[in-house]
Amino acid sequence: STMIAIRSIMALALLMGKTTAFLSPNNSFSPTSLTERSNTNTRTSLSMTAQQSYNKVFLAGASRGVGNCLLKTLVAEGIHVVALVRSPEVLETLNAIEGVTAILGDAFDYKSVEGAMDGCDAAISTLGGSMSKGDGSGDDAPTKVDYTGNSNVIEAAGILGVTRLVLLTSIGCGTSKEAAPPAVFDVLAPTLKAKEKAENLLIKYYTNMNWTIIRPGGLKSEAATGKAVLSDDCLAIGSIHRQDCADLVAKALTSPKTERQVLSAIDPSIIAAVNPDARPITEFALS
Repeated sequence: STMIAIRSIMALALLMGKTTAFLSPNNSFSPTSLTERSNTNTRTSLSMTAQQSYNKVFLAGASRGVGNCLLKTLVAEGIHVVALVRSPEVLETLNAIEGVTAILGDAFDYKSVEGAMDGCDAAISTLGGSMSKGDGSGDDAPTKVDYTGNSNVIEAAGILGVTRLVLLTSIGCGTSKEAAPPAVFDVLAPTLKAKEKAENLLIKYYTNMNWTIIRPGGLKSEAATGKAVLSDDCLAIGSIHRQDCADLVAKALTSPKTERQVLSAIDPSIIAAVNPDARPITEFALS
């Protein structure tokens, strides 16, 4: 939309005041080339050796799933979490947790996102699955939060100067498309395409931001195994428990080695139907 484009330009201009690491407008764009280019960029002001620390983290998607697990993990590590939630009931529940500030709002509403994120020094989005309440026509047609909500988080971070951002998407996006079995990809195609669109927005326009994209495999709700790993192998495929995924996101947040990396999150100890040949997974070292 026009408003999204305007906010992207504003965020780009603000960040350009801090660095000259942006792509030229004349550069050609493809998800693969941008990822490869961004991973080899010369690091500017961000340390690649010292562990990063964050005091106040904005979290979108904290109501359920990986986001809810992640909220508890971050709080346990002494990080104050600002959670944007749509439900008054969830608002009350989360605000009862010490170390959490829950704010009522909607990720589809850019101003809600920006207002909640203001004052945070890092941002994480685990948004996915829900739809807006459009009437089905024109600009008010229902849209997936996988792109619209995530793009609002990305653009608000750019506008506010929150340079650390972790985006949770899915295996099957971008360079990992070939990892997903065709039958799985076909079923999830609309969601994966929306998530990939958000990835591309982050990669293309926010090259000065210290971003990390994490693509989990099939998510399960069982207890954590503690054996899940991150991998930069774009063909990695498998499953992962939500708590293990949350723990990996929390570790990636503070690891300087994950700067501008696109990583898959898999638990090699889980026998997965999508990986019947038990293809080996190369672990990405966080330290």
